[in-house]
Amino acid sequence: MRSDEIKKGYQRAPHRSLLRATGLKDEDFDKPFIGVANSFIELIPGHFYLNKVAEIIKDEIRKNGCVPFEFNTIGVDDGIAMGHDGMLYSLPSREIIANSIETVMNAHKLDAMIAIPNCDKIVPGMIMGALRVNVPAVFVSGGPMAAGHLDDGTPIDLATVFEGVGAFEAGEIDEAQLHALECNACPGGGSCSGMFTANSMNTLMEAMGIALPGNGTILALTKEREELFRAAARRICEIAKMEQKEQERFKFRNILNEKAVHNAFVVDMAMGGSSNTVLHMLAIANEAGVDFDIAKINEISKKVAHIAKISPSLTTVHMEDINRAGGVNAVMNEINKREQLLQDNLTVTGESVYERIAGAEIKDTEIIHTIDNPYSEVGGLAILFGNLAEQGCVIKTAGIVGERRFKGKAVCFDSQDEAIEGITGGKVKAGDVVVLRYEGPKGGPGMQEMLSPTSLIMGMGLGDSVALITDGRFSGATRGLSIGHVSPEAAEGGLIALVEDGDEIFIDVDEYKIELLVSDEDIAKRRENFKPKEKPLTSRWLRQYRALVTNASNGAVLEA
Repeated sequence: MRSDEIKKGYQRAPHRSLLRATGLKDEDFDKPFIGVANSFIELIPGHFYLNKVAEIIKDEIRKNGCVPFEFNTIGVDDGIAMGHDGMLYSLPSREIIANSIETVMNAHKLDAMIAIPNCDKIVPGMIMGALRVNVPAVFVSGGPMAAGHLDDGTPIDLATVFEGVGAFEAGEIDEAQLHALECNACPGGGSCSGMFTANSMNTLMEAMGIALPGNGTILALTKEREELFRAAARRICEIAKMEQKEQERFKFRNILNEKAVHNAFVVDMAMGGSSNTVLHMLAIANEAGVDFDIAKINEISKKVAHIAKISPSLTTVHMEDINRAGGVNAVMNEINKREQLLQDNLTVTGESVYERIAGAEIKDTEIIHTIDNPYSEVGGLAILFGNLAEQGCVIKTAGIVGERRFKGKAVCFDSQDEAIEGITGGKVKAGDVVVLRYEGPKGGPGMQEMLSPTSLIMGMGLGDSVALITDGRFSGATRGLSIGHVSPEAAEGGLIALVEDGDEIFIDVDEYKIELLVSDEDIAKRRENFKPKEKPLTSRWLRQYRALVTNASNGAVLEA
């Protein structure tokens, strides 16, 4: 066992002495040591109960003849951090999480790992850390939140509240109505109930085979979820106790490989996941040593029908509905009936992807459509290219409201705060293209999620008549003609930095195009004396991050 490095032989007597202080006995030194990587934090609705989840998992690990060691990562709640400078720390937290997983697992030579993520950057951060360590690992998330409901039974969620702020600004609802949204949208623990970033990543873990079936859709704080935790704990013990040759098959990189990345994007297209999945899957591919060019996403999208539409794309459908309708396996089995779009690959349960999804049927075709009756013949995400985004930019096509082809005049803002002030102040009118720049990985720094500007546009009734483009990113709850991750970003001299008020911008989602309709000569003149803006920073960590981070089309990973 890998842990023999810290527990076997006379030279490790001091190490064993320290381990005995934690409660270990003689018999424990012959058992596998399992790292229980927990993301418990009391600030996040999807995480405040994970301390109790860890107790369940550790109990099951002990029952199955292994020794659990729980350790924690940090977490940032994007919803709470949003709209102020706290959001600068959200994406950088992904790197801290990955580093912490690598540090604890490798410093203590633990044999295997079970990871308990749920929300925001925590899921990809833990996956990236597990890839670096490359021991057997099983992921099991805390589970999605139930949808909220108004008194009349209308289902609502966090996105409803953000859009409610815009509706309040526009005078469409009063303070009491906004308060009702606030009090009812998030009824209890779990990752926010729609297909936002957390639940997108939690479903993609099923697609990649690194989690058990049901991981993305079984509600938090239920008996069904508890059994999933126990099953995951039993499985990691089964793997940890295998003979070395058999155990080698389940090293994390042997499961999360090129096929797994491909399958994640197939399911992402079928379910219309958050645009943030592109950012995180590119970073995960990088850690896995998979050469995955962002342009491949469109090739996958062209072949994959969009068959499951979930809030915010369809506000009445939430993760609990997908679970009831057959879950991720039903989506995968249905989509694979056309040209076997998925690639067969080993999963942590020991079966192949094809074996896992065989026989999984849709139980409600109003919730999960068949491939013969899709919401769209193409996937729910697209990558646009053009002079404004030579390295690409991302749009959640599943969430488009209005036309997919748009031409309008630019209204430029150099920060999210400027944009919010301009939108609420009436500077943005129907037919405009909001250009929100210097919010990329370097420019922000940290690539803030900007649900507030897009929600204001929707809430003020401009969702079908205004486009927004940014080198920043959006919450998974964003909808509308909202285009993010523009690369190169403004802070590295991307063309988005040179756009001026009144410039015409052309967007054609179906042709994957985005163009600034300004002549090459005029662009060259603008470049002559151009110097990117750089925001002053007092934080040493954010200065380090800005110096090392790459742009969104490279997954915003840190350069070595």
